[in-house]
Amino acid sequence: MQSNQESSSMEVDVATSEQKVLPPKPKFEPLKPHEMSSGQVQFRKVSVPPHRYTPLKKAWMDIYTPVYEQMKVDLRMNLKARKVELKTRHDTPDISNLQKCADFVHAFMLGFDVIDAIALLRLDELYVESFEIKDVKTLRGDHLSRAIGRLSGKGGKTKFAIENASKTRIVIADTKIHILGSFANIKIARDSLCYLIMGSPAGKVYSKLRAVSARLAERF
Repeated sequence: MQSNQESSSMEVDVATSEQKVLPPKPKFEPLKPHEMSSGQVQFRKVSVPPHRYTPLKKAWMDIYTPVYEQMKVDLRMNLKARKVELKTRHDTPDISNLQKCADFVHAFMLGFDVIDAIALLRLDELYVESFEIKDVKTLRGDHLSRAIGRLSGKGGKTKFAIENASKTRIVIADTKIHILGSFANIKIARDSLCYLIMGSPAGKVYSKLRAVSARLAERF
């Protein structure tokens, strides 16, 4: 028994003496944005609808300044193709800035104000969701006109109430509806708009919105 114990202790001693010191971990510098794409310049193009051409001219400097100076992305208007073209630069701090800027310009083309759309550059968890009235219910003629009227309300009162309660921004462009906000808030606004399209009276939708917004206030 003694001989076995001695041999085992000897083996342990040999094993510990043979341990090698590992080399230090290599330290690599983070890749620059233009190196991530193998040095290639990344492009995005956003089409300009005919009815947004004049508003784009007026608000061009408000769009150009944050994109060029803060996000470090080049921006130009292609007059022949009627498209806004964006591309990365060597000093672009993050590769995702290009897509953020493209989303920002696209949101403006959908009809959102520059002040509202610029939040897409500042915050990561904001999205734009679009749907049509016919996706909820097939309506034609006067029924469709009345549904659009119910969504807006008198002087836009219903739309503003939904925006304020759900902390979103809504654009009603004919039969298309665009909502800008976070994922959870978009769902609240979309559900309210769908109830109105289906024919619910505005008062009933307001009461549901009050309950949901009170629940949201408790959560935060």
